[in-house]
Amino acid sequence: MKTYEIKLDFKCVCEGASTKAPKLETPDLVASYMRDAFNEYPEQEQFWVVHLNRKNRARGRQLVTLGTQNSSLVHPREVYRAAIVAGAAAIVCVHNHPSGDPSPSSADITVTRQLREAAKTIGIELLDHVIVGEKGEDPSGLGYYSFRSAGLI
Repeated sequence: MKTYEIKLDFKCVCEGASTKAPKLETPDLVASYMRDAFNEYPEQEQFWVVHLNRKNRARGRQLVTLGTQNSSLVHPREVYRAAIVAGAAAIVCVHNHPSGDPSPSSADITVTRQLREAAKTIGIELLDHVIVGEKGEDPSGLGYYSFRSAGLI
């Protein structure tokens, strides 16, 4: 019989050890918290999960999948795995669009619906799914798209 071990390998991006983790209550705060995460692979879609405590303070962020220039394969199983182990009360999903336009694709909408349904079963609230782009490429001028703000979560 095989045995498996799981290791949590995510980090909290805070100003200092004594500083409280940021409270991520709005999509602009989420986009700001995550913007530097996309620097290592700027030409590839990256799907991240931010684990939150009961007060919506970030406990850490985890790269779930690294995709291609215009797509990223993601499944609720991978999204919620570390959140369960980490004891997250809620999560925010965040991914980038290397094109700069954060408008959601039909695949983005489909995966968000799947994540929303999985959240109901698992009991870890999906607070938002934010797509990060560039202000200059965003028709709304925000530089991000929030599924919660759009009423889809």
